[in-house]
Amino acid sequence: MIEDLIERMLRGDRRATARLITLVENDEEKAREIVKKIYPHTGKAYIIGITGPPGAGKSTLLDKLIHVAREEGKIVGVIAIDPTSPFTGGALLGDRIRMQRHSTDPGVFIRSMATRGSLGGLAKATSDAIKVLDAYGCDLIFVETVGVGQIEVDVIKTADTVVLVTVPGLGDDIQAIKAGLMEIADIFVINKADKEGADATYFELNMMLDLEKERWERRGWRPPIVESVATTMRGIRELWNVINEHRRFLEKSGEIQRKRTFRAAEEIKAIISGKIAQIISERLDEEEVSELIGKIVGREMDPYSAADMILEKTLGVKV
Repeated sequence: MIEDLIERMLRGDRRATARLITLVENDEEKAREIVKKIYPHTGKAYIIGITGPPGAGKSTLLDKLIHVAREEGKIVGVIAIDPTSPFTGGALLGDRIRMQRHSTDPGVFIRSMATRGSLGGLAKATSDAIKVLDAYGCDLIFVETVGVGQIEVDVIKTADTVVLVTVPGLGDDIQAIKAGLMEIADIFVINKADKEGADATYFELNMMLDLEKERWERRGWRPPIVESVATTMRGIRELWNVINEHRRFLEKSGEIQRKRTFRAAEEIKAIISGKIAQIISERLDEEEVSELIGKIVGREMDPYSAADMILEKTLGVKV
């Protein structure tokens, strides 16, 4: 069945592509099989992460970027990461609704995926879904993060270009941005720039970038700040041009190879960590775990010593 789906997907069958994404999202063993078979067909797509706090207008902005990309004839894939429904385990917000006008466009493939408890705000199966869309033939793949108020630095493990979207009037959220995302954002967007406070937000971001001047000089790229009003297309083409400019910079400097090397290393670590956790879970006696936890709570044992005991017992690894 999987071989047939892959063959159909490589011929451009959208239904087969959707089915394969469902399999990599829901079945870890089948995900492994699928990725092994499609991997030689991947590596061509450029991946753009769209992140930022809730209410920043990420989906509307993305809708307009899709429009511009399609004007240039690009085949576009979109993975919109949504919170998980506590009832169904599925995607809760359904960002595809905001991009509905593209649903009948054969050059656009949009898929919502649930976080399913992933702490970084990105679904664990996201990287595999990206590989499916890459093999399917997408030139560009947008990954829109969940935006639940946490700093979603995991997007750097997925995207070539990271776009951070903010809006005027967030107040303390700007400080959160400074604390976490300054290092990973390649482009800043102040959306809803027609609102009061847009100039102040621009000033704050620019000031924070000035404080990190040495870092940008080392990298050779200072993140630009683009002001936009996505609902009216204001600033969208400028943003599109800046994204392409950043891509050219990465390719010319060789930075894109470094980024993708980093991502491959992180993916291997994640797979190994998941495998180890699975093995430990299968080999561990629940009563022993409860006993260890009781000792930790009672301050009879520290968490590190408990972890060392578990590793030695289940994997034979003495730390």
